[in-house]
Amino acid sequence: MDRLDQLRAFVATAQTGSFTAGAAKLGISNRLASKYVAALEASLGIRLFQRTTRRIGLTPAGEDLLARAPALLEDLDDLVASVCEGSRGLSGELRVAAPVSFGEVYVTGMLARFVEAHPNVSIDLRLNDRYIDLAAEGIDLAFRIGRFDLASLKVRRLGRFRSLVVASPDYLARNGVPRAPEDLPGHACIVDTNRRTSRRWTFERAGTDRAVTVSGRFEVNSANAAADLARRGMGIAYAPRFALGRSLEDGSLVPLLEDYSGEVGELGAVYLEGRTLPRKVRALIDFVVDDIRSADIL
Repeated sequence: MDRLDQLRAFVATAQTGSFTAGAAKLGISNRLASKYVAALEASLGIRLFQRTTRRIGLTPAGEDLLARAPALLEDLDDLVASVCEGSRGLSGELRVAAPVSFGEVYVTGMLARFVEAHPNVSIDLRLNDRYIDLAAEGIDLAFRIGRFDLASLKVRRLGRFRSLVVASPDYLARNGVPRAPEDLPGHACIVDTNRRTSRRWTFERAGTDRAVTVSGRFEVNSANAAADLARRGMGIAYAPRFALGRSLEDGSLVPLLEDYSGEVGELGAVYLEGRTLPRKVRALIDFVVDDIRSADIL
């Protein structure tokens, strides 16, 4: 029985949480997937899964294997593909993760452009605002905003983005225009709970930092939703430039407090350290670096 098939069955089962889902992912029978995993456990002399009547979970040994096996299989697949492809270009699946707002605004369109240039590549895009463990979930490349965990990851820095205070012309006509950060507590502010300090908005002017505490009727966990509510006249939003789309150009949102600098964040693409970077991942990173410059979202 092939060890690679055993490893693939183990990884698919661990990532999906069941033999049935893992088998479906691999296109094999549930019985065969279970047989592969049992054979792997027998050959290693350890248990990889804790099985109950309702679910399966990883043992400590299983967690260790899952942390390394996806990268090993990916490297092997990439090696075989590079030998077989010759001049036919890139092929295979890329698993990409991104925060929801940034993913919807930029990543989906960027990946569509990448696939147009590489038609034999398929994409598994995971949009989620929670912290994603690249090794455990088999992620090839993840987009991160803000701080990066450099202890276990390599990062390609893509640029910096600034947050802007915005509101609709209708809201400002009804409620007046804030002239300084200290005016914001008197306005209906839309709180984005994804921000590190969601209710504490900070600004800088002439080397001096200012911070105000805001409140309002809306709390959302999406910069896109905050910008949309602001366009509807529901209040003032403090959102990254990339979440505003064409709203500043078409006048549906008006920038406020332009004499003050808003918060600045880092945008990067991260991938696992300590492995040979597959050709298609390297190609995607290079594509993003060039593409984001023309996207005009930062």
